[in-house]
Amino acid sequence: MLLLRRCHSLTRLGPVGTQRYRAAPSLASRAVRLCSSKRDDQRSYQHANNGASWKHIVAGLLTGTGVMLTYGLHHQEVERADADLSTTAESSCLLVFSHDEVTKHRSLEDGVWVTFKGGVYDITEFVAMHPGGNKILLAAGGALEPFWALYAVHDQDHVLEILSQYKVGELSAEDLKKQEDAKSLDPYSSDPERHSVLHVNCKKPFNAEPPPEILADSYITPHVLFFKRNHLPVPQVDPASYRLNVEGLPGGALSLSLEDLKTRFPKHTITATLQCAGNRRSDMNKVKQVNGLNWGISAIGNAKWSGVRLRDVLLAAGFGPEVAKWARHVHFEGLDKDVTGTAYGTSIPINKAISEEGDVLLAYEMNGEDIPSDHGFPVRVVVPGVVGARNVKWLGRIVISTEESSSHWQQHDYKGFSPGTNWKKVDPKSAPAIQELPVQSAITVPADGAVIDRSDETLTVKGYAWSGGGREVVRVDVSLDGGKTWQVAQLRSGDEGQPAEPSPPPGRAWAWKLWELTAPLPPEAEELEIICKAVDNSYNVQPDTVLPIWNLRGLLNNAWHRVKVKVTED
Repeated sequence: MLLLRRCHSLTRLGPVGTQRYRAAPSLASRAVRLCSSKRDDQRSYQHANNGASWKHIVAGLLTGTGVMLTYGLHHQEVERADADLSTTAESSCLLVFSHDEVTKHRSLEDGVWVTFKGGVYDITEFVAMHPGGNKILLAAGGALEPFWALYAVHDQDHVLEILSQYKVGELSAEDLKKQEDAKSLDPYSSDPERHSVLHVNCKKPFNAEPPPEILADSYITPHVLFFKRNHLPVPQVDPASYRLNVEGLPGGALSLSLEDLKTRFPKHTITATLQCAGNRRSDMNKVKQVNGLNWGISAIGNAKWSGVRLRDVLLAAGFGPEVAKWARHVHFEGLDKDVTGTAYGTSIPINKAISEEGDVLLAYEMNGEDIPSDHGFPVRVVVPGVVGARNVKWLGRIVISTEESSSHWQQHDYKGFSPGTNWKKVDPKSAPAIQELPVQSAITVPADGAVIDRSDETLTVKGYAWSGGGREVVRVDVSLDGGKTWQVAQLRSGDEGQPAEPSPPPGRAWAWKLWELTAPLPPEAEELEIICKAVDNSYNVQPDTVLPIWNLRGLLNNAWHRVKVKVTED
């Protein structure tokens, strides 16, 4: 939880001295209260440095570990805390900050500020004492609310009262009004709220990924942390009037409601990993500039998907031996549309769609709950083992066809080309649409550029591994010396302390493996180049460098993942 200190009014304790962090002076590193008398222009600052022992206060407050303060506080505590934040309107007021000003305070050097219910708080002095480590900095410059919702692990009634001691001001009402006015005119204004921890690659349409260091914390990725890949505004779909139309079969179109899907067909659940074709594009950009969103290593996630088999719906719509003679593709069309009315669309081969072992779902649940709007509410298609682009969200239409989808995303995008192909001579028709993805792995901990203390003696490396087409990852090799020597990581198919997922049938390994290696630090090394590479059960292995697989769209990057860390004596 956030370590906050009790005191009367806004009087603050003195600064903390630590070996690991040195916070730059900030507005809230000292007690500040802007007071007003009968004359508005007579104002003065008031501060105090209390000599109380930090260690004793810390010992009294650190009663547990957690990343943030609890979100589920009693309503009466909120009212009480609000009352404690200031004295009467006649005798005091607080500084007013714009949202832009708050966002400037995102580091120890500039100060760490957060907001809560319109208030502005400076928590710089607490960072060094945070039991969750640097993860607290994920909230820097933004709102606390989403983090409290995500890490609601310490339900203590007094936290808002304590938080009040860090308050340094209020958000500008004018600035908030401007944001609301802009939102009302924005075609994306109906998009859902997203967690502020996500790294945003594009706001409109929204595309974002979680920080690598928390990606592999859970075998099942929470939906709030699951990467968001949108091509268009998120459609607002009424589940009561929703219809899924199945077309192209001899019996005519079949129209199904959400209730039809839930009651007329057996429910199936699979655990499957989805990965964007542009995952790790940023590594290709380091070699040579490519065209596309600058995804890091986190455009990938693993979830439990529940719904009905596409196979069952197609059979109910009239698919049979005669149709199988001519049908070659299944088109999917979403309810998300551009200004011309063109919907996002794509297609997959009929064999994948109709196979009993293909496990293609028309999913209406994600991780045991209704699919969130960012992930396709009320229904999305989940095509396990296949590139994320074919997993169409907000599914509205299915068409059986002799040809691939004619959509832009099938014919002109999501295709791989030779490293020697440039935009002047590229021919989209010369390359097939990406379907199954190659074997992949990445290091989530430690981060590139991290500093390791030699006194730790050992180093723990963590990450994920996955292969497309249902091919199971059977080994992950890790090197701490740039590829000179290798060690085998431990794989797991579940969270620590929990039962692992059962071994999948051959050809149906849809979920990733998390992996971990703890090894002694190489003696006298001042810098380590850590590398990982995965091997699947077809003995496909990742290429060692990006250059041979570089392509102008920055897709399909599965080269060895490398991070460099420094080793210090302190």
